[in-house]
Amino acid sequence: MMSDWETFGPLLHGTARAWRQKLDERLKPMGLSQAKWRTLLHLSLARNELTQAEIAARLGVEEPSVVTLLHRLEKEGWIVRRSSSHDRRCKMVNLGRRAQRVISKINATADELRHELLIEIPAPELQTCIKVLAHIRAKAEKHDKLRRAEMPSVDPGDNGQNTDGHPITRKKALGGAARISQ
Repeated sequence: MMSDWETFGPLLHGTARAWRQKLDERLKPMGLSQAKWRTLLHLSLARNELTQAEIAARLGVEEPSVVTLLHRLEKEGWIVRRSSSHDRRCKMVNLGRRAQRVISKINATADELRHELLIEIPAPELQTCIKVLAHIRAKAEKHDKLRRAEMPSVDPGDNGQNTDGHPITRKKALGGAARISQ
């Protein structure tokens, strides 16, 4: 029999996946795949416009995958991309007119599903669950930040140099990678 420690991760992952699939079923008739509605939702919730890299991070996918998705979304009129005024290498992404018209429908559908799934859970239990999940997320994100701080800082546009402009030696790069895998 699995302990609570062993059950928690798969339960958390499975719950999130089932919730996304349920919402996906409801949004499909609007012509929205999970990749589309998740991207549009993240853009609508952001306080400012997002870069392609920020969207990739929020979706939990690699940037090249997001670039392909964003190209398709732009072609279909869901988003608008423009070069950053601060960095020509960055593309800034905003909701397009088509998305602005449906974002309220996406939110309404998500709200309806959230209500259906949570209505029978007593408020104190839900508050405890939220508190526990927030604590776990904060702790995980703190560990991610610490790990990134251990790695040599590399600017992808500088071809193997750290942010000081010095080359990263193979030994140094591998040493950082080895610490992360421990």
